[in-house]
Amino acid sequence: MSETAAVMRAARPNFLILAPLCAGSGVALAWQQGTPPALLDTLLVLIGALLAHAAVNLLNEYEDFVSGLDLITCRTPFSGGSGALPEVPAAARRVLLAALGTLGLVVAIGVYFLWLRGLPMLVLGAAGVALVLTYTRWITRSPIVCLLAPGLGFGPVMILGSLIALGARIDVTGLTVSLISLLLTSELLLINQIPDAEADRQVGRRHLVITLGQPAAGRLVGVLLSGSYGVLGAAILADWLPLWTAIALAPTPAALWISLKLPAAVADPRQLNTLLGLNVAVLLATLALLICGLSL
Repeated sequence: MSETAAVMRAARPNFLILAPLCAGSGVALAWQQGTPPALLDTLLVLIGALLAHAAVNLLNEYEDFVSGLDLITCRTPFSGGSGALPEVPAAARRVLLAALGTLGLVVAIGVYFLWLRGLPMLVLGAAGVALVLTYTRWITRSPIVCLLAPGLGFGPVMILGSLIALGARIDVTGLTVSLISLLLTSELLLINQIPDAEADRQVGRRHLVITLGQPAAGRLVGVLLSGSYGVLGAAILADWLPLWTAIALAPTPAALWISLKLPAAVADPRQLNTLLGLNVAVLLATLALLICGLSL
């Protein structure tokens, strides 16, 4: 594998759909408010979200390689990194440069929207950059912050930031959608930490899977996952979300199945991998259906 291919693999392109879905929720919310955003601004919002996610992945891959975590992690299709740098160690510097260059492009897009929209853009943009830069090295040492940080980044920062960038207003519908995304994304990162817990502990990480234990973390995953659908259902009943968003409740049976099976599956790698894959599908389907419901 070439160094260029290693850099591409370290960006984990198979997982980059999450960011456009979260930013796409912001675009759908802006359209719902009755003022269609400019095409250029919409494209920049989606590209910026994609680049921000790629920057997180690249920086995480570099720092996990430098710390030695990549060398002791038992990788699954959904956790443990890409494995690109252990295979091509010489690509480490290129991965770091790609991470910083990608983040630089995100900042450039943010400066454009700061010029366009003013101070509110600065607050959310700075929060997003801070999360990218501090996640692997510092945030993973604090259990509660480590749980909330991914959800904050892909929820309030990305969705509400998209609304502001597109000239829309933050309302109860936007806040509700950002909360649903927060719960789903934090749940996704938490469940994906389960197979990596022992390796993470050896390099000084201290997330909730380590502090609570795997079965308890599995139960917490169920709480967050069920909570996201509870918020969605309650928001529809309260008329905070349009009725059409009820289609996003379709994956609920699969989510409940994950919640019930996960605490016992943490000791069975084969069953756990099945649940990890199903969880990704449930999350992506829920967000895609939510965008559809907002757009109808």
